Amino acid sequence: MRRPVLPLIPLTTLLLSCAPAPPAPTPPGKALLLALAVLGKDAAGKPLPQPAQLGILTDTGAGWTYTALSDPDSNVFHKAMAYEPRPGDAGILTAGGTAAHLKLWRPGRDPETLWTADFGGKFSRMRDVEIADIFGDSVPALAVATHDQGVVAVVRPSAEGWEVVEIDGEPDTFVHEIEVGDLDADGVVEIYATPSLPNKLDGSEQPGSVVRYVPAAGEGRTEVADLGERHAKEILVDDVDGDGVDELYVAVEAVAGGRVEIRRYDAGTDPTAGALIATLDDKLCRFLTAGDVDGDGVKEMVAAAHKSGLWLLRPGDDPRAEWTVLSIDRGSGGFEHAALLADLDGNGVDELYVANDNAAEVNRYIWRDGVPEKQTLYTHPQGLSGFTWNITAAPVELLPGN
Repeated sequence: MRRPVLPLIPLTTLLLSCAPAPPAPTPPGKALLLALAVLGKDAAGKPLPQPAQLGILTDTGAGWTYTALSDPDSNVFHKAMAYEPRPGDAGILTAGGTAAHLKLWRPGRDPETLWTADFGGKFSRMRDVEIADIFGDSVPALAVATHDQGVVAVVRPSAEGWEVVEIDGEPDTFVHEIEVGDLDADGVVEIYATPSLPNKLDGSEQPGSVVRYVPAAGEGRTEVADLGERHAKEILVDDVDGDGVDELYVAVEAVAGGRVEIRRYDAGTDPTAGALIATLDDKLCRFLTAGDVDGDGVKEMVAAAHKSGLWLLRPGDDPRAEWTVLSIDRGSGGFEHAALLADLDGNGVDELYVANDNAAEVNRYIWRDGVPEKQTLYTHPQGLSGFTWNITAAPVELLPGN
């Protein structure tokens, strides 16, 4: 049976050139962290990876300033985020690749390597990481996804330093995304991951799935989403519908001639029977983020697609049926198209922060009277030769150099 395709409803986007109202000032205390891969050129003019770079955008009240941190031990940062493994011992966690390093950068101190590994394949990369009380012991542990031997691991502080437990692994497998949550509402943290065959960029089939682990219950890999000959590089675990229980959302990438599908899975959903909530006229969608953009107390979801732009997804009365899909900005794009919904200005309503790599910009969108207003926070002065892999927010007092 042919699934109905929800029409895409255009939503006017106001640009800075239209003389918008001045942006609300962001209270000092929050910065944006941009995890980057930067490319130079070798003597033959071919792309040459540079040391991993962390871009840091801070609002001074009079504008946004950009500083950068680099790490010669890796050539890409896939993610950076605030992390406090022990009370009073916080810093910025970075996940690097080739070589694979998890490091904690504390203010005024040399970075500490929490875990480094050579997984034995062509690449060794810390690809994604999430923080959660995985074992129910009030200790914030790290769930880590890697390339290219399919290793999923848990890293946590111990009396001796750091304990690393590899809970899964599979040769020639990329795990792009990690999410943590509690779909069955039993109070025990679950880890979700997206193993797939190595990357293909030609639109051909690339099988994959979404799997679950519950380390505190001793539960190993369980398939929760069977994607057949397709795969996902982006998933989101969040209580978007506000019923007090997390849901799993999967952005299923297209094969040649197809469309991105966003599917919803609740606890107990048959792995082959995820509910289709939206389709996008694109081949890739590698960022889903949830928040409340209009202050009505109901969450929305933003999907940042490869070429078709930014999309706002709103659930209806039945959140398992297809959602309304609204265009935010068709001119924003990038291979990853990193996006974040967060309330940095402290007014109780989330703003949307986006790395538009196609234009070498970092933009913010604020909803005014139901319409997203675009504000450019930063433009890379020499353009951006590379990729923004992730964007997160962190307290300025944790920034390296403070």
